Amino acid sequence: MCDDKDKPTTSKEKNKNNEESNQETEYTKDCLGEEDSTMEAMRKFFAQNLNLNTAQDEDDCTGKKLIDDLTFEGLCEHWKTKGFKNIITMVGAGISTSAGIPDFRSPGSGLYDNLQKYNLPHPSAIFESHYFEQNPKPFFALAKELYPGSFNPTPSHYFVRLLHEKGLLLRHYTQNIDTLERVAGVPDEKLVEAHGTFYTNHCMGCDMQYSMEWMKDQIFSDKLPTCTNCKSVVKPDIVFFGENLPDKFYTLPGKDFNKCDLLIIMGTSLEVQPFASLVDRAGRRCLRLLINRTKVGGNDHGGLGYWFFGGPGLMFDSPNNTRDIAYVGDCDDGVWALVGALGWTDELSHLIKTENERLAKENAVQRQRKEKDKQSS
Repeated sequence: MCDDKDKPTTSKEKNKNNEESNQETEYTKDCLGEEDSTMEAMRKFFAQNLNLNTAQDEDDCTGKKLIDDLTFEGLCEHWKTKGFKNIITMVGAGISTSAGIPDFRSPGSGLYDNLQKYNLPHPSAIFESHYFEQNPKPFFALAKELYPGSFNPTPSHYFVRLLHEKGLLLRHYTQNIDTLERVAGVPDEKLVEAHGTFYTNHCMGCDMQYSMEWMKDQIFSDKLPTCTNCKSVVKPDIVFFGENLPDKFYTLPGKDFNKCDLLIIMGTSLEVQPFASLVDRAGRRCLRLLINRTKVGGNDHGGLGYWFFGGPGLMFDSPNNTRDIAYVGDCDDGVWALVGALGWTDELSHLIKTENERLAKENAVQRQRKEKDKQSS
């Protein structure tokens, strides 16, 4: 049994493909001009071979705004009157900072600025496979400071949960490894943890799987997590530099972003590829809202990002902007402003209150169990 791509091509199909190819060439020339069409062809070559094609629409080049008022207020009004059906959320470390977890790049408070105590050759070495294999202790020391279970989800996390409960969440794409989406109650089938997670762990020698609870006990006992089977180091399933992203990241976007009618991007610098490229996978009929402390996500047409990942990025201040809207501020503030405009404030407040009470009870039970275990031992 073969895939569609392996089936022989008939002469009729070849003629159809040639016609479509010629139409696409003319379309490209009309949109970009003769000089830019070469770059577009190169971009498509790389995108197709890397399975990173962007969603395309028939009216990509019309220049017509999706809504008349491309402001935060205009988007809220459109949401109240017309609604959305398939929302994708796409987030980074900025949605977790109010929980007490530092982001990576904020000057002075960012994670990279606070790693000097580990005597690293450079800040990102703590997330490099080669360095981890030689010296895993700095990573586990950092993991103890940031480990899931020490923090509660933020209003931004619970907003994603609320979207799910309302049947509006198509998928949640996250760069974060803190598992706070799971703690907030976003189900596994809605999650794409692009940079992996602490939720599962595997031995680097024999690939034996270990639970999050086992790993947490090892880390908080200041032990180097070691496989009980082969004595190799056990590593959380987070993606280090030089490692492949999870399969979900490559299989789901092609399905999701063609359906998406609203993309909400929160708390990310959009500097890390290929995650940042997701913004351009949304079809031209999809509105894109950024909630972030600064406007990010623009893409120079002459840069490698455009060649490989398919588009100009977010275009807030461009005269050609047809669908991009920015709320400049903290993620939680943006979320409260959004739910306030939609009349969901009470629902989100109730969700946060009940979930925090549940987590407090669970944590109290866990502490009691640990105290009993200590006394019995």
